[in-house]
Amino acid sequence: MAGFLFGLVLHPSRDVSEVVEIVDRWAVRHGKSLAVRTEDRHRVPPSVELVPAAELAHRSDALISIGGDGTMLGALRSAVRDPKPVLGVHLGKLGFLVEVEPPDLPRALDRLVAHDFIVESRACLACDVCGDDVVAFNDIALVRHPGSGFVTATLAVDGQRYGYYRCDALVISTPTGSTAYSYAAGGPLISPATQAVVVTPSAPMAGISRSVVLSSDETIRLELLPDSAPVAVEIDGIIIRDASTEGAVHVRYQQNAGLVVRLDPRRYAERNQLKLSLLDLPLLPEQLRELLPDGMRKQLNRRELPPPR
Repeated sequence: MAGFLFGLVLHPSRDVSEVVEIVDRWAVRHGKSLAVRTEDRHRVPPSVELVPAAELAHRSDALISIGGDGTMLGALRSAVRDPKPVLGVHLGKLGFLVEVEPPDLPRALDRLVAHDFIVESRACLACDVCGDDVVAFNDIALVRHPGSGFVTATLAVDGQRYGYYRCDALVISTPTGSTAYSYAAGGPLISPATQAVVVTPSAPMAGISRSVVLSSDETIRLELLPDSAPVAVEIDGIIIRDASTEGAVHVRYQQNAGLVVRLDPRRYAERNQLKLSLLDLPLLPEQLRELLPDGMRKQLNRRELPPPR
């Protein structure tokens, strides 16, 4: 597949040099090209092409996200207007979206160019925030500034007003994002196979106090009331507006907005079972054993063998 171009999306602050070197060596051996945002020029070898951030996804055949879930979400957002397959390379902490560990990366790249993978389609929230168009693959949140009162906003669904919120934060999430901020605020876990939007208040003081689960066909409008505290607006955990005191947020569900590469869907699902067990969904001991890395599981099995007679 001559001319294949991988766009690299790097964690904003972590040292990614080891993984970038693995990708670069593989690309040289296989005659493939790499590109990265111009502002990341100091983090990659000179052979990597530099392109403006707004053009990276469009010019790439696939994206390689190097980091964690936050980096993966950024890669998906960057390609929302022209979705490209995104391969997540895992660094550090547990992630729900990333799949590949650095030692497995060369084989993963072989499979990517050979089309030996499946694509997992992801939905996003298309949001109009006071006139600015943004997208969120996990959630959009209206969050109060500490010590400044409460988020006070009305809820309208398909133009029909249903009530109001008075709380510390309001979180609107996709099924993918239901395991993140929404869950921490007391919201339900939603299967990724479900097409739905969840609106969850954090620490509600008055008004609507429970999560509301809405159809993917319904549109949502949240409007700040005059007595609301100044709020920050976060998209997938990134602040895009600070100390807003008025305005409205319109949210609609958008299908097939992101393409996530899956090389081993069964293994990925099992790993996510383990991660979900950390969210109070316990697994049986034998299930936990099966989710350990192969080397660790074999070592544990040897330790438990009875001594020879």
